[in-house]
Amino acid sequence: MYIAGMIWLNLRTPEAGIHRLDGHVGVVGSRQFQREASALLGSQVLAGNAVTDYQNGEEFFPAMLKDIRSAKVSINLESYIFRDSRIGRRFVQALAERAKAGVKVHVLADRVGSRNSDHVAEQLHAAGVHFRYFRPVRWRTLDRLNNRTHRKLMIVDGRIGWTGGFGIDDLWRGDADSSKVKRDMMFRVLGPVVARMQGLFGNNWVTTTGQLLTGDDYYPSLSAQGHMSVQLQASAPRGGRRNVELMFLLAIRGARSKIDLEAAYFVPDDLMRRALLDALARGVHVRIIMPGPYIDSTITLDASQATWGDYLAAGAVVYRFQPSMLHSKLMIVDDALVIGGSSNFDYRSFDLNDEADLMIYNRDFAEHMTEVFNQDIAQSRRVSLKEWRQRPWTRKFVDNFWSFMAPQL
Repeated sequence: MYIAGMIWLNLRTPEAGIHRLDGHVGVVGSRQFQREASALLGSQVLAGNAVTDYQNGEEFFPAMLKDIRSAKVSINLESYIFRDSRIGRRFVQALAERAKAGVKVHVLADRVGSRNSDHVAEQLHAAGVHFRYFRPVRWRTLDRLNNRTHRKLMIVDGRIGWTGGFGIDDLWRGDADSSKVKRDMMFRVLGPVVARMQGLFGNNWVTTTGQLLTGDDYYPSLSAQGHMSVQLQASAPRGGRRNVELMFLLAIRGARSKIDLEAAYFVPDDLMRRALLDALARGVHVRIIMPGPYIDSTITLDASQATWGDYLAAGAVVYRFQPSMLHSKLMIVDDALVIGGSSNFDYRSFDLNDEADLMIYNRDFAEHMTEVFNQDIAQSRRVSLKEWRQRPWTRKFVDNFWSFMAPQL
């Protein structure tokens, strides 16, 4: 009976969230939109930042390791996946070297995502790294088994921040040119918003360990490093649990010309489905890139595919990425706003996971990321409404079944 109760607590349909949004949302790129996003999401838009994107592990792994090796006082790393792999061992070596040199190193890995990582933990502990698992699987916490940290954060010396979609595993090595690696991106951040990233890590660290990290080693005075206005958005079941959903909702409702969405897992709830269809109805051009033949969750793709007809019939352009598994999380709105980080466009990110995303208000950066988006389109296959309608009845049945189960995926 106890086990059955724990299963029910984890698999039950999520609590009711946002059902409707009354009134107009400010146009994306306007001061009004930023005021609304700051107030509703509880996160201030901060000026004076510099953000650089890194595409695929071939680019971001060397840059991240270089930042680790440059650390002088502190390194804080939070990742859903940290596995004993070739790239994992390089991270272990770099982190261990800095810890032995006197740098304060804290690593927080999700216990489910990093479930086969005890050797990593042992090596880091032996080197003096403060390593902990987020929410270990224990009897007294089985009712929260589904609530994981899906954040990907690294903060070096309190001055350099990283976030995006990566995992520390060989699945992210290379340039996403084969079925054995994932297509993904990371963002390197300098400027005042890095303190907010540090605060997110610190919140989960104190939740896990009871230890509060403070002082200049973690929170130095940060001056302007660029000209980008950036908002760091966070969500967690313990607080701000609807913030990811609200972030995407505001961006979609505030769009006036175009929405480009790159989604590793595209399973929107009814509210998001209506928001996207409303955007299409008012003339917004919507392009969506989703995984193609390579994906690590076929049932999620099935659930997603059941809904494509609505968007295609309304004028959306849908693509499936071909060379490797698409794992990117990216939204570009009206050439004015870029959203990138850890959140997927699905129930799990909306309701269950701890997530962290950047909202970057900068037209030059939005134009650059549109070029990146177009490069991914060039490696994708377009899906037609006719093709979708002509799926075999067996395929439609499976898709509709998993679509009905979408809140549990």
